[in-house]
Amino acid sequence: MKLYTKTGDDGSTGLYGGQRASKTSARIHAIGEIDELNATIGLARIHSVDDPLDSLLASIQNWLFDLGAELACPPGGKFQILRIGAKHAEILERSVDAQTDCLPELKVFILPGGTTLAAHLHMARSVCRRAERAVLELNDTDTVREEVKVFLNRLSDWLFVSARTANHSRNVNDIGWTQSEAL
Repeated sequence: MKLYTKTGDDGSTGLYGGQRASKTSARIHAIGEIDELNATIGLARIHSVDDPLDSLLASIQNWLFDLGAELACPPGGKFQILRIGAKHAEILERSVDAQTDCLPELKVFILPGGTTLAAHLHMARSVCRRAERAVLELNDTDTVREEVKVFLNRLSDWLFVSARTANHSRNVNDIGWTQSEAL
């Protein structure tokens, strides 16, 4: 079987169930942002080997793949895949709470950086926010389930706290923001 099908040469792509959508549609844009988020987390995982965060990062990658599949099933289509639920956000919330309990109190805004893992997690956080905006844009025309929106919001929180944890566990301070003087 060849990887290329040439069916997308006209600027459309297939959805789960056989429907076609423009590659510039809000749905395909949201799916692409989720895919980029997953790839960004995969890049972060290169630096999380033997780190306690890696197990949940691996689960998150699978959840994001599930989310992409759900988004590829438009409402009213042939198939409905509903795999992201409230439990996913709850798992992230419990992890955020547990990590926060072990971190120094946050008293200033922080800049992305510190360890390599932390920097990659901060990058994933910013990609997650962009993916969340794309999903919310899709929601303007096609309803996206509330559990999906909550999950992405919690995930960006988790990525932020996990970046702080990555620094803290390696005895690297977060980089505090200092306001620049006017020039």
